Amino acid sequence: MKRMIRQSLWGAIFSYIFFTSCSESDDKVTLPSISVNSIEITEGDIDKTFQLAINLSAPVDFEVSFSVRTDVRSANEKDFKQIDKRLSIPPGSTSVPLELTIFGDRFFEEDERFGVIIYDASNATIANNVAVVTILNDDTHQLIIPETGFVSPDSYDGMTMVWGDNFDTIDETNWSFDIGTGCDQGICGWGNDELQSYAKENASIVDGNLVIEARIGSGSIYTSSKLLTKGKRSFKFGRIDIRAAMPKGQGMWPGIWMLGDNIDEVGWPACGEIDIMEMVGGGEKDSETHGTVHWESNTGYANYGGSKKIEGSKLSENFHVYSIVWDEEKIVWLIDNEEYHVIDTTPGHLSEFRDEFYLILNVAVGGNWPGPPDNSTLFPQWMIVDYIKYFKRE
Repeated sequence: MKRMIRQSLWGAIFSYIFFTSCSESDDKVTLPSISVNSIEITEGDIDKTFQLAINLSAPVDFEVSFSVRTDVRSANEKDFKQIDKRLSIPPGSTSVPLELTIFGDRFFEEDERFGVIIYDASNATIANNVAVVTILNDDTHQLIIPETGFVSPDSYDGMTMVWGDNFDTIDETNWSFDIGTGCDQGICGWGNDELQSYAKENASIVDGNLVIEARIGSGSIYTSSKLLTKGKRSFKFGRIDIRAAMPKGQGMWPGIWMLGDNIDEVGWPACGEIDIMEMVGGGEKDSETHGTVHWESNTGYANYGGSKKIEGSKLSENFHVYSIVWDEEKIVWLIDNEEYHVIDTTPGHLSEFRDEFYLILNVAVGGNWPGPPDNSTLFPQWMIVDYIKYFKRE
């Protein structure tokens, strides 16, 4: 009798262990798996909210939960709203929507991507933990090098070309770069409350042209480039021709200009400034060039300028040649060899314009004169410089 009881007891224990093990094994085998699939979505001009489905392989009678976060890749915080949250799939369901937001804009860029990552699952395994969301650019704004426009000659009567740059490369024996916002020089905003930070990488050579690109980056920070011949090339009298196409749009401020070589000794405006070409963008202003001088007179700061509007087209649509003819007595401004402004430099208080100057090429964004960009301004914007020719009298 005792032996039978012992056998029954051992049988019960064995059955409990066997069925418990089978039950635990069955639970592991039947756990559902979570997966998420990559998608593409068109960017648009305004912010867009959409849903990404996170799927369960089979319905179960218990709740499944997990964490999900976004991952910055070629797209960043200016392109989409980042998330890090916990979600759950209720019993009997096989999916849950994840709400995502991408930010629209109106400037051309490459297609961009960010990741959606599933992790830390409860009551489920993870079959596919990463989805890639591709933001498809739908803006057609892109760099176009004009094929038309004025071309200046290689010689003028009584003058010889003594220097030039056709921009087969950015020759750093001729050019250096200003970098940053000017704050390191104690003049944040470069003295004009400009919004851009200058960077070397915004200047490039495209099909034998210097291209200065103004673009908008992370956190609505504008970047551009500023090249100068300071300490490398100096100019005094003669004729300077620059063939270039301008950017366009509210807030754009391209410049082809010169400062006196002695600026570090006497400061601005005592060194003198010659603006061969400036444009303040937006609407009809995209068609107008300005030529100006700035100096320090007996009574303080002074300037004198003139302008010329090209009827029927913007300065971005064709190449134009911006010139000054400069001697001991005067400076004459021309566009496409047509004179539109002149200043007599013989008065004693204009003596700074009989000294050496260096050349500057830049695209500013915003500032006191043009004001900031607005929603009508497409980015990137470009100043395209085909060549520079410098002539002196024989």
